[in-house]
Order: sequence, then structure tokens, then C-alpha cells
Amino acid sequence: MSFIELKTALPGPKGLVALERRKNALPAGLARSTDIVVEKAEGALVWDIDGNRLLDFAGGIGMINVGHRNELVVNAIKAQLDKYIHTCSLVTTMEPYLDLAELLNSITPGNFPKKTLLANSGSEAVESAINVAKYYTKRNAVLCFEAAYHGRTLLTLSLTSKYALFKKGFGSYVSDIYRIPAPNVYRGIEGLTEEQYLAYSIKKLEEAFISQVDADSLAAIIIEPVQGEGGFLPIPAAYLHKLREICDKHGIVFIADEIQCGAGRTGKLFAVEHSGVIPDIIVSAKSIGAGMPISAITGKAEILDAPHPGGVGGTYGGSPLACVAAIEAIKILKSESFLNRANEVGEIIRKTLEKWKEKYPLVGDVRGIGAMRLVEFVKDRETKEPDAEATLEIIRDAGAHGLIMIRAGLFSNCIRLLPPIVITDEQLIEGLQVLEDAIARAQLKRK
Repeated sequence: MSFIELKTALPGPKGLVALERRKNALPAGLARSTDIVVEKAEGALVWDIDGNRLLDFAGGIGMINVGHRNELVVNAIKAQLDKYIHTCSLVTTMEPYLDLAELLNSITPGNFPKKTLLANSGSEAVESAINVAKYYTKRNAVLCFEAAYHGRTLLTLSLTSKYALFKKGFGSYVSDIYRIPAPNVYRGIEGLTEEQYLAYSIKKLEEAFISQVDADSLAAIIIEPVQGEGGFLPIPAAYLHKLREICDKHGIVFIADEIQCGAGRTGKLFAVEHSGVIPDIIVSAKSIGAGMPISAITGKAEILDAPHPGGVGGTYGGSPLACVAAIEAIKILKSESFLNRANEVGEIIRKTLEKWKEKYPLVGDVRGIGAMRLVEFVKDRETKEPDAEATLEIIRDAGAHGLIMIRAGLFSNCIRLLPPIVITDEQLIEGLQVLEDAIARAQLKRK
């Protein structure tokens, strides 16, 4: 059977009306990847308000690894609603907050006492993690990486790369932030092997502590173990180990941003686990809430305890509704069966994408770990010139045929594949075929 069922063109008549309402009511800067107006969703399927049924390969940018409207999550939220909605963790103690914190303390890497602070968004969690690191070390400088995405608050936007899309026009940014290139094997240095390029990247990292900032001035180094917005770039294990070595030597707080690459997406609960490196702080969000707005800062107790009473927290941080959702989601995410399924989904995608690389010159690279996979499009495979126009064309074409997707990459020339891990093989194969058909049509235009 076909899971995609189109009764109208996309968008349909009702969808067009809703999109006009969006245009008139919402700011122009709030862009969208598709013209889909949602009526309901379940698992890996989305229905629009015109009755069309679509497959979701964007997953809310990776926030629904356990699927849309997971039954256990929904039931937990309903049960909590019958008790109380929120009383604020700055005023009272709420057991769902405690339960989730204890769970996160127990499952994050590291055999040391941990504590967890809850917040509402990835940006807020990253900001809190940086602030705590500054307080703990009594330093101000932070090291981050090119192609990183850490959020849109003033501090996190200062950390974020990709200037034109996210930062242009928003004024001055936070000082004492230093940014260096992250290893990008696909766009490495011509003539160097992967091993030589990695050695070069580590050398440039060491040089940064001479040319840019004294390591003893750094409060924190923050990195995504697999860069998300930057183009699903896995950071080599040797590079992460070097960062850990530097942090240990100079008393720097190592922060792993697992907002997009965590929650089982790569086949391990946390992407950093692939390297064996243990961060001082892990920042989680997106799929730990199964669609509910929640994020977490989990790390060494002595670091989290550093700020004075009243120095951290917020009105809605640790919402009981979001906490009970996260508890049920994490129970699923950390299960052996779920992590095995993530690897199965990833392997189906990997094998399919490798075939595309052979068939379509537009496809410059395919990469990722587990079920976190991506296709990068180029105008020429030799020069690797990005083709952002073709990428957008393919997303729109596939969208018109019932597949929801979103771009990624420093040059906006990549399509990220983030289907819910609970997707069936049949659904996954159908969606991949829709995407391949769109790639084939785009390639045909360019012959």
C-alpha cells in the first residue's frame, strides 16, 4: 500500500487560506520549509487540513524520534493534567522534575555525581550551560566551531555560525567568543588523506590557543558531536579526545550539545558515546520531550552547584507536563530495541543514499551516523561547488509529492533525513523513493 495519499494539490484549498493567514499574522522572518498545514499526525504520518496524508522526514527538525503522538507520552500528559499543570520550580518542588532529573543523571555518560537543570528550549539550555561554566571557572571566554548551531538568544546566536541566515542584521554579539573550523572531511584540504587532514585540524586547534585565545582564559569549549545545521558532520573521535585532553589540562568545561544528534538518533543514546569521550556537561532537548518544549543541562554536580541560590532557573523550566512526557520518551529512547531500530533505519537510508551517489552527479556526498543521514548537492563533483538552488527545488518537488523535508548545511545545499525512528520499513522506502524521483527530475533538468 501507499502511505502517501494526495487528494488535492499541495497546498490544497484550505491550506492556501491558512498560508495566507500566516502571511498576514506572522512575521516574514519566520520562514518555513514546506507549504504543509497540519491537521493531525501519528507515528511518521502527517495529515494536512485538506485531507492529504504525507510522510514526515523532517520530524520537527529531529524532535519526534519516538514518533508523532506517541501513546505512552500522550497518556502521561493526560494523567498529569488531572493533577496539576504547573506551580514553578522556583516556588515549589514538583516530583516530575525530580524524576526526570534523576533519570538524566543516571543515563548520561560519566561515573561521577551529576545534577540536572531543566529549561524550555535548546537555546535556553545552551545559554545556561555556558553561564554555569563561566560561574564555575570564573572565566569569560568560550570556544566554539564554524558551522555550529547553538540557538537564537543573544549568547547562543553569538555562538552560532552561518551568518547570513541566522545572524545578519541583528547587531552586536557577545564578546569573548572564539570560533575555529571544525573538521569537515568532505571539504578537507586537497591532496591530504583523511588521516593527514585530521592531523592538520588538530594542529590548527592547538595553534588557536596561541593565535586567538589563551587556554587558561577559557570557561568552556562547546561542540556538537555531530553538527546538525552545519550538515550532519560527525566530529572525528580523535578530535573530540584532543578537546577532552585540552579541557582536562587547563580546567575548561567540556560541553557537548546533543540537542539534535542525541536522543538515540545516531544509534546510541548520546552521539558523543561513539567516541568514548565523557563531557562535563551534556545539553539535551528536542526529542527528549517527544514534541513538548523541554531541555536539560546535565553535568558534574560540582559545576552545576557553582551558581548562588537564585542564579539559575526560570518560570516554566521543568514544566510537569513536559517532564512526564520526557520521562516516557526517554524510557523508549534508551531501550535496546529502540537503539537497534535507529541503526536499522540508518542502514536502510545509508545503502539507498550510497546508490544515489553513484547515479546522480548532483549528489556530492552522503553521510551521517545511525538514522541521522544527509545528502549534499553540488554543481560539480570536482570543485564541490554547493547547489543550494537544486536543493530547494528538490525539497519543493518532493513536498508536492507528499514528503516533508528540510534543508541543512553551511551553504544550505543539503537535505537532512530525520524521520521518526518508529517509521516502518515500508514507509521509509516509499519516502526515499519520492525523494529519489525528485532528485532524478532535478538532475534531468541539468543535463
